[in-house]
Amino acid sequence: MRLGLRLFFAFFLINGLAAFFVLRVFMVEIRPSVRKVTEDTLVEAAYALAALASEDMASGDLQNGQNSRFARQLQAYNQQPVQVRIWDAKKSSLDMRITVADKQGLVLFDSLGKDEGSNYSRWRDVYLTLRGEYGARTTREVQDDEGSSVMYVSAPILVNGHIAGVLSTSKPARSVQKIIDSAERKILRGGLLFVLLSAAVGCGVTWWFVIHVRRLRSYAQQVQAPTLNEAAHNALPATPAAVPSMPGELGDLAQAMDNMRKRLEGRDYIEGYVRALTHELKSPVAAIRGAGELLLEELPPQDREMFAQQVLDQCQRLQNLVDQLLQLSRLEQRQQLHAQSRCSLKACAKQAMDQIASSASQRGITMVLEGEDSHGPWEQGLLVLAISNLLQNAMDFAPAQSQILIRLAPSAISINDQGPGVSPQLLSRLGERFFTTPRPNGERSGTGLGLSIVLRIMHLHGGSMQIRNTSPGLSVTLSFPSGKLAH
Repeated sequence: MRLGLRLFFAFFLINGLAAFFVLRVFMVEIRPSVRKVTEDTLVEAAYALAALASEDMASGDLQNGQNSRFARQLQAYNQQPVQVRIWDAKKSSLDMRITVADKQGLVLFDSLGKDEGSNYSRWRDVYLTLRGEYGARTTREVQDDEGSSVMYVSAPILVNGHIAGVLSTSKPARSVQKIIDSAERKILRGGLLFVLLSAAVGCGVTWWFVIHVRRLRSYAQQVQAPTLNEAAHNALPATPAAVPSMPGELGDLAQAMDNMRKRLEGRDYIEGYVRALTHELKSPVAAIRGAGELLLEELPPQDREMFAQQVLDQCQRLQNLVDQLLQLSRLEQRQQLHAQSRCSLKACAKQAMDQIASSASQRGITMVLEGEDSHGPWEQGLLVLAISNLLQNAMDFAPAQSQILIRLAPSAISINDQGPGVSPQLLSRLGERFFTTPRPNGERSGTGLGLSIVLRIMHLHGGSMQIRNTSPGLSVTLSFPSGKLAH
């Protein structure tokens, strides 16, 4: 089961159980609570009416039943019309019943006129009240119908400090059942709304948490540390994934992952560089050592000159390697262009051609520049460096007395040589650090750092480099985003 579903079910289960128990407590307590309030009201009414009936009980007037003064005073109570609204409940009748019994339990007065003359001495409320205790009872009018229950509360009628009778007040349960039912419906609706809101909050919290966890997972997958081979061969490192912005501990975790990524990338980057650089340094160092050992011996002047020239050539090779490594290292540390000003692509190409003009002249190679000029917000020094590296690479592959063609276009510059090209299987790897490609004249292989520098420069400009075989030679095209070019 997915993490999101687990969190949602756990959240919903906890809130569902809490809602269930809270609702159960409310539903269990609401009915007895209402009845307690009703009984409290009946107690106060019974004692108040008992105090009013004590004078008639002392004078014997209550023996006349409905003709007694007390009965006449209560006639208005039963006959008075009622139309009132208590909160949200409507009341249209007076439901309290009043009975008066003497000290033997015989009913002297009944507000409903039903049980006058009956013996109530065995009813619990009357029996306990005549004994000086609190008397109350609940009796069903229909045995199997709880809704027919009637609550009775009795109060003593005192004459000269002695119990002379009992006044009972009663109220049917159905008169308060509407209030109970209304309260239960409200509680059920509230409980259902609470559960639905809990589910909605659970979905929201789960979605929020899962989205952030997935962002963390995606970020972790994007920033996996490269292998040593990747660190050594990737000339153009991918743009680092942005650290996701998240609150609280998740944000701290994202920052910790980013710090770990930087440390791992730095370690693998250095390890890859050291391995590749060590491999590249072996050949010139071995050649210099061999030539130096031979120069310690007695040699003919021409041999001594040859070995001395070999030492100079290998030193120059080491110097070029160091210079290119420094250039590439500085470029890889940069995340954006420093000086962006509108410059001419044609001017950059001419400046690069001037830098290698002498080397091209020595080999009889001519460079031809054609096409329309373009202007854009580029860093001129970097473009000159990129084009000069491409020209140097083309000159290494071009045969003597050949031509290098530089074509300008509104969105690109292409450089074509007339050499043998590169095997199609190797095209995709051109530009990797220290990936060597043999020169057509059998000379030493290149280091791949020149094209690595070009790739990094194009990355900083938001452009790309495409390499393809032509007939004859190799074509390298630098393309800029159309939004950054203006003719």
